[in-house]
Amino acid sequence: MHSLPILETPRLILTPLQLGDVDAIQQLFPHWDIVRYLDSRVPWPYPEDGALLYVRDIALPAMNAGCEWHWMIRLKTEPAQIIGSISLYDQPGNNRGFWLAQAWQKNGYMREACRVINHYWFETLGRCVMQVPKAACNDRSRSVSVHEGMRLVGTEEGHFVCGPVLKQIWELSRDEWHRRGGR
Repeated sequence: MHSLPILETPRLILTPLQLGDVDAIQQLFPHWDIVRYLDSRVPWPYPEDGALLYVRDIALPAMNAGCEWHWMIRLKTEPAQIIGSISLYDQPGNNRGFWLAQAWQKNGYMREACRVINHYWFETLGRCVMQVPKAACNDRSRSVSVHEGMRLVGTEEGHFVCGPVLKQIWELSRDEWHRRGGR
């Protein structure tokens, strides 16, 4: 398996996904407000072994193949507690995804996690462009992209857990990211 680093921000620790994270994911992830705007490949209702199947059969093999990078988000003040996840994907039009458990939303944690993940994408992986798809009606996710200086580059029909919804593609180039001071 390709070794991922532990990443840190002023308030967060991002640890590489591992099989031991399954129980926390299974507890925190399957809530409608978290999954409704995720890709329709996420099963809903979420099965009792959904986290195990995803981590063991999809995410860890993709990490091992070097085409996906997954981290669990933790607070520095409570490092044993997982509060969400953030991932990078080597897929055209889909390079980053994230979710944050409800109890920790609206605190700026995802913006903070995205800064360090974007640095990893552009500087460590050496990528020139990041594209992030999202449901057009996902205001919170859109606000993260706007805050980062991403720009809307396309819209198309999308398929999310909540059903067919217009999908937007947001983009940030490495040059744009550098002009914003790498944040």
